[in-house]
Amino acid sequence: MELPERYEVRCLLTRSNRFPAPGGIEYVGVRSVRDLMPSGPLGELATGLIGDRYVRADEAFAWADIVHAEELSFWFAAEAARQRRRHGFRLVQTVWETLPMLDAFRNRQARANRRLVLEQTDLFLAATERAALALELEGVPESRIAVCSPGIDTARFSAARAAPASEHVIVSPGRLVWEKGHQDVIRALALLHRGIVRGEDPQPMRPRLQIIGSGPELGRLRAHAEELGVGGAVEIGAVPYDQMPSRFAAASAMVLATQAMAAAGRHPFDIPRVFWEEQFGMVLAEAMAAGLAIVTTTSGAVPEVLSGAGAQLVAPGDWIGIARALAAGPLRRPPGERVSYPPELVSRYSTSAAADRLAAAYDRLTGPAG
Repeated sequence: MELPERYEVRCLLTRSNRFPAPGGIEYVGVRSVRDLMPSGPLGELATGLIGDRYVRADEAFAWADIVHAEELSFWFAAEAARQRRRHGFRLVQTVWETLPMLDAFRNRQARANRRLVLEQTDLFLAATERAALALELEGVPESRIAVCSPGIDTARFSAARAAPASEHVIVSPGRLVWEKGHQDVIRALALLHRGIVRGEDPQPMRPRLQIIGSGPELGRLRAHAEELGVGGAVEIGAVPYDQMPSRFAAASAMVLATQAMAAAGRHPFDIPRVFWEEQFGMVLAEAMAAGLAIVTTTSGAVPEVLSGAGAQLVAPGDWIGIARALAAGPLRRPPGERVSYPPELVSRYSTSAAADRLAAAYDRLTGPAG
């Protein structure tokens, strides 16, 4: 935590939380409706029918001067808005969403949550300028929006070292889901291994690929690599976050082949649709800090995050373009060779810079002595 000492931070944590809880933060245990439901699909269905919310959590909110939640239509953002009515704290919402969906592209519960969050939130912190523009189309006045990009431990990634590399390794980090585009990186790898896409040397380029993450597409990605004839050159699996700096340090390039998604699901009262494009891409900041060559797509906020970096950008879904960018750039250089990014761009995404932005936003609501 790099916020000034004048801010005491506590984080609410439910039993049904599915994400790792970072260290260095004081957690307050609370219950939600989902915690009281049976595990598995039955509990998910029941919670979906009645909607999730906190259970007897007034005390957890009563002490706060500022409550910080996320997005326009998540249940916990709406719960913070309801609690604001009772306790009168200042409400801040971080917004990553880069698509202005309003009511037309949200389901019944999300529409209600959105209306409450728009009404009660004092300040919206957009992760990017693109997200800020989306908020304006959602109906948020510009005066209630501040751009507040996140940060990563840049020193940790820049300090990592690896033994001299004898072969090219490409990393493709991210959840194993369709929209992260790992399947396109495998296709690009197949083009290189077969010599369909080549560099200056007439011999095929045969880098190895590490897909780093976990998720439902694991089996299909492995099968796709095998049927394309590159199964032996593809490693797929999650690693602890502490190992990511060393993985980046040993690689020749990172590929983030992210693309937009539109998906539908069944619901007893409505048909919710999921629309998504890349909202930031934290691995982009990590790769820049590590001096790792980047090949990525123009999905969502990616061009904004990398503005001035000189990274190789291709259209979403352009697996041929990915292969060509690798062949013309990172694979022409010695394995593991570092590249340079503007220092001011790297430092923009440091945790200290992000903490300064966040403190300035909080001070805007409470005053520096608040």
